[in-house]
Amino acid sequence: MKLHNYFRSSASFRVRIALELKGLRYEYIPVHIARGDHKKEAYAALSADTLVPLLEVDGEKLSQSMAIIEYLDEKHPAPALLPADALGRARVRALAQSIACEIHPINNLRVLKYLTRELKVDEEAKNAWYRHWCREGLEAFERQLAQLPASTYCYGETPTLADCCLVPQIFNAKRFNVNLEGLGRTMAAFDACMALPAFQKAQPSACPDNEP
Repeated sequence: MKLHNYFRSSASFRVRIALELKGLRYEYIPVHIARGDHKKEAYAALSADTLVPLLEVDGEKLSQSMAIIEYLDEKHPAPALLPADALGRARVRALAQSIACEIHPINNLRVLKYLTRELKVDEEAKNAWYRHWCREGLEAFERQLAQLPASTYCYGETPTLADCCLVPQIFNAKRFNVNLEGLGRTMAAFDACMALPAFQKAQPSACPDNEP
């Protein structure tokens, strides 16, 4: 397997976590999206949406982190990243999508770049934008967790797809100095995840293309 990704991309980070949790070996191929390498002809020939991550496996090319993770979970079912029951799977997917579909898209790198380059928003205002939408999304995430039974991770006693999404979002939140106070269940799940070797190995600082 080959994973085309960027160390700071939260979508790429999600897939790296899933690969590490499942103990799957892969070739790490960096794509520097901050420099625009994903828009160059060589990568565009591989990725129709010119986004990261892109997983090459069994002669196929797979895009979109959530689809990639569910593919990996179906092909390599142990350890499972989704519960065995339909309700549990719906709960975990809802948590994961609260981050992947609600928080991440409006704070994506290309959105932030558009704010500064096209709309001429200054750095302080851009960061305020990020912090507002991230905090609002995490508060909603916390309310969802509060409606679920107590657990070590987001849902249950083993990491799931929800945790694969949560951890990269918290990394980004910390980088932008988002207020994380009052998010007890959320941060407890994050801390439990970061105690595991799989999450430590997948984090940006452990990537070969890591930059300060």
